[in-house]
Amino acid sequence: MELKASEDIEAPIERVFAELADFEAIERQAMRRGVSVQRKGAAGAPAPGLSWTAGFTFRGKGRDAEITLTDYAEPEQMAFHSVSGGLEAATRIETVALSRGRTRITFVTELMPKTLSARLLVQSMKLAKGGIEKRFRHKMAGFAKDLELKLKGIG
Repeated sequence: MELKASEDIEAPIERVFAELADFEAIERQAMRRGVSVQRKGAAGAPAPGLSWTAGFTFRGKGRDAEITLTDYAEPEQMAFHSVSGGLEAATRIETVALSRGRTRITFVTELMPKTLSARLLVQSMKLAKGGIEKRFRHKMAGFAKDLELKLKGIG
């Protein structure tokens, strides 16, 4: 199952990508939302192989996820591979300069179930795909708006 959303931001591609690659800020934001995040390896310049362990609650149960940065090509794209139980996810974030001061961000996530319970979860998600896609696009739009305000110095 694939989820995809694109949003345009009034900011140069270099600044947008720098914000998307500010992993320390993203870690802090996740922790404020109740996710325990632990980076594996030294802090420094982002590069493939950088990884995190995250703990969170989903459907009333504690879950763990392993997230690995698999591709990093500044300022065009980065990709992640995540594993949580029997569910794997490949996430790609692409940035495209539409003009000197406008950037399009595209998020693509593909869910790949590896166990029967993960297949059942993904199958139920497919049945509700319209609503899930709508929420995904809505969250992406909110994220893009917040990012744009932050880059303008308003947020």
